[in-house]
Amino acid sequence: MANFVFYDFETSSSNKYWGQIIQIGAVLTNDKLQELDRFEARCKLNPGIIPEAMALIVNQTTPKMLQSANLSHYQMIRQFVETLKRWGKATYIGFNSIDFDEEYLRNTLFQTLEYPYLTSTNGNTRGDLLSLARAANFYYPDTLKNSTNAKGNAVYKLDQMAPINGIKHDAHQALGDCIATLEIGKIILNKAPNVWRASLMTTDKTKALDLIKNELYFCTDEFYYGKSVAFCETFVCEHPIYKWAKCFDLKHDPDIYLKMSVQDLKEAMGKKPKFIRTIRHNKHPVIMNPSYAMNLDEYKILGPEKLRERANKIKNNKEFSEKVAIVLREEIEEKEQTKSQEDIPVEESIYKKFTPTEDNKLMNNFHEIEWEKKFGTLDKFQDERLKYFGHKLLYREKPELLPKELYNEIHKDVALKLLSKNSEKWNTIPKTYAEIDTLRVKFEKQGNKENLTFLDDINVYVEDLEKKYSSV
Repeated sequence: MANFVFYDFETSSSNKYWGQIIQIGAVLTNDKLQELDRFEARCKLNPGIIPEAMALIVNQTTPKMLQSANLSHYQMIRQFVETLKRWGKATYIGFNSIDFDEEYLRNTLFQTLEYPYLTSTNGNTRGDLLSLARAANFYYPDTLKNSTNAKGNAVYKLDQMAPINGIKHDAHQALGDCIATLEIGKIILNKAPNVWRASLMTTDKTKALDLIKNELYFCTDEFYYGKSVAFCETFVCEHPIYKWAKCFDLKHDPDIYLKMSVQDLKEAMGKKPKFIRTIRHNKHPVIMNPSYAMNLDEYKILGPEKLRERANKIKNNKEFSEKVAIVLREEIEEKEQTKSQEDIPVEESIYKKFTPTEDNKLMNNFHEIEWEKKFGTLDKFQDERLKYFGHKLLYREKPELLPKELYNEIHKDVALKLLSKNSEKWNTIPKTYAEIDTLRVKFEKQGNKENLTFLDDINVYVEDLEKKYSSV
């Protein structure tokens, strides 16, 4: 069986395009979740990155730590990538990782001239323990203990889940969160093994889609408004653009919809409750045996025979599948007509197109050669985005190796971005001052002297940066 890599990042902000990973924790395990190796590193902040004050307070990273770390950001990422290569093929798991850590990693790799899809290609697969924890508790109640919020809903925050489940947790530290995630995984493996096994079948998006297509019908859960809700569904078609699995909710009578015209079907699909549901098979859904439908009131009333009958009607009606696909394509075309034509910044362009195969091969060479030769190598890249990121890397790591004119151009652009008084996508110095002022009022009301001192240190740090870049 494959190994697992449990991982977690602490970051300078929640912005995956413009922020930066500042701390990494990762643990390699076997298929029984026994630890084999671990990785931990912290790095300096890149020139031109302004951290969000609250992000630093949460992960207890002082400005001094950002300045005195032994590694640069590039060096830390290189060490991490080489470690992962040494560890070999694995299933990558984090807590809320697919929507956060994974996206942060992809953008980081992209911007440091690494292949961004490291965790989902070349035999690697990925999973998310947050969705798995919710599914485990839904199908096997009390698998995990949870605190509840004001609305009475279970709280799935790692810093609350870990201690209540008897896990010693160094919260909001990368390795600490990573180990807590691993321990939650062990509980699910031991107390809800069927859910754990089911989750292993969907860590690869291609296998997940095949499973959804080939089963007559199945159960899957979704989480919204603070609660898990399960559905019994059968496959209809792939989304014509996004390729997600579009499925029919079997609590609805298919006879109502099968003979509808495309226009009537489009109108019906726009109403609630939804009879066509989306399963993002590339985001580690948990697909359970249809027998679990008998634990769900709306489906239990129908019974297995009726569910099979309805599923077969959908499966055997190719015309219905084609009409649903037409509706979905029309919806996308309508959205495209109203979509903003504003150019996407290079930093946000990862999903605009794939990098050429030839460029992917050149990336390894770029990292292996000495610094003095890196600038000349950048001209060999076909993708202009990679040249842009390569110049930014040299600016951060070895600015003296850049032509003076190019250095000045990049340095001026960094200064303009940091000092901007506009509402920008990235964090700016004025925005950080405003955040500090807001947090200071909050912490003064709370009498939180520790955080007030923390804010003072951050404020001094930002003032120094302002002086540095104001002179550009």
